Amino acid sequence: MEEKKMGIGTLLNAYPDSVGGKLSDIVSLLKKEEFKDVFRSFYILPSVFNTDLDRGFSLISYDISETYADPRDIDDLHDLNIDLMMDFILNHISVLSHQFQDIIAKGEESEYKDFFINWNRFWDGCGEMNEEGYIVPDQKYIKDMFFRKAGLPILMVRFPDGRDVPYWNTFYQEVIYNKVDPFGLVKELGMQYETAVSVSECVNEALDQKKKIDEIDLGEWQKYEKEVKDYLNAHRSYLGQMDLNIKSPLVWDYYRKTLKKLSDYGVAIVRLDAFAYAPKEVGERNFLNDPGTWDLLQKIDDIASEYGLTLLPEIHASYGEKTYKLLADKGYMVYDFFLPGLLIDAFVRKNGFYLKKWADEITENNIRTVNMLGCHDGIPLLDLKGLLPEEDIQNVIDAVVSRGGYVKDLHGAKNVYYQVNATYYSALGESDQRMEMARAIQLFMPGKPQIWYLDLFAGKNDYEAMERAGVGGHKEINRSNLSLEQAEELLKKDVVKKQLELLRFRNTCPVFTEDADISVDCDESQMSITWQNAKGKVSLFVDFEKETYRIEEDY
Repeated sequence: MEEKKMGIGTLLNAYPDSVGGKLSDIVSLLKKEEFKDVFRSFYILPSVFNTDLDRGFSLISYDISETYADPRDIDDLHDLNIDLMMDFILNHISVLSHQFQDIIAKGEESEYKDFFINWNRFWDGCGEMNEEGYIVPDQKYIKDMFFRKAGLPILMVRFPDGRDVPYWNTFYQEVIYNKVDPFGLVKELGMQYETAVSVSECVNEALDQKKKIDEIDLGEWQKYEKEVKDYLNAHRSYLGQMDLNIKSPLVWDYYRKTLKKLSDYGVAIVRLDAFAYAPKEVGERNFLNDPGTWDLLQKIDDIASEYGLTLLPEIHASYGEKTYKLLADKGYMVYDFFLPGLLIDAFVRKNGFYLKKWADEITENNIRTVNMLGCHDGIPLLDLKGLLPEEDIQNVIDAVVSRGGYVKDLHGAKNVYYQVNATYYSALGESDQRMEMARAIQLFMPGKPQIWYLDLFAGKNDYEAMERAGVGGHKEINRSNLSLEQAEELLKKDVVKKQLELLRFRNTCPVFTEDADISVDCDESQMSITWQNAKGKVSLFVDFEKETYRIEEDY
């Protein structure tokens, strides 16, 4: 099949409900005259599918969401000549997927019992079984492993035979103990009805108070304690993202069917989220292990190529590890997670030295990038290690925090920084001039520019959304949903109009082509970026001291 390349035109990035509440509302916005020639592509975040958690990154299935979208919306985007990018999450799927629900219902009789990673089978002979029923691996086997949360990455799942079986669970999990009703206790435990009413009241009151199962006091009915706890465990529910066993043929059948479905939607680029966690071997790293990661990627690429899909692997790793270069050398597009921090650094230091250094590396090594300012996640910090001096990274952090941002530390450990959460507009001090200047620089940097919808509308830090989200809700600071009326009103703002003008220029100027020569010059606070091809030349001149920019065209 013919490969569906997306070129280097601008790429909108949004949830299907980011503006108006449904994908159809975003489509209606893109049909407006103000958006003519503004976007060539659209990266729709995965809540466009059937999902339950993590704002879409916990996939139940890749069917289009009935809540947020309709297949006709996809057709309308194609009619607007807008290409699509969508996510394929290799490492995990939801507990609510039919595959995992089949395991819960049938246990060892399920055809999907090896579709996910049974923790005890994986570690058999490599540790000691504890009293809770799972193997604690010997330290020598896990010393190089990278766990995303405290403790071992396990979800204990109750099988129909009453056993609790551990399954590998790298990311989110929640165990939910459901309220009981007297009829269930009468039917399954043979209780007398009035006893069942009293026991139900005790249990449900304890659950309302968020008590643990072992803390439930049945009072005068304590003799039923074991039976009631077994009943609660047998009827508990789960939320979470369960790791897939890539050694299972059924998983590869699932991978192939998913890629075909994405191709059928007309997707051009498939963003591979969390894929580097998928390959796992005893004694090896469980993130970016070698050669497992690259073997997996090649096998996925072979299937994707059959359907004309281009892959964009998503990996956060420090610059010093050179993972981005390894991906580029293998022929893949790479995410430019360095640009957001480098730009803030340039504004803080009044100097584009490191920005030029990175741009030169991209062009000299022919690295195909997708770059960005803001996105659905935070502004990357971990990635900058080895590119920016530690002192300058700290200065970036201090600048954004002083403007209302929040630092995300790895595993909650201070000074092991991962990202800082803020809208990019707020990270720049809510300056229209800096926002316009940052957008101009992004559009002149090598690569395909990805545009976070809230950046386009100069969105400010949303503290109310953070508060509503509760613990762990820091990312909501940069995910404000806009009504259509709000978006249309914001289109009147100069900072929004100017960005739209810059985006239209980027898409329509004949000099911005994949074969253009790009050169960057930097002298103290002044920097220039020039694109040149057979049709002419266009240059951006910026001054970080004066915070000004201008564009010169010659074609």
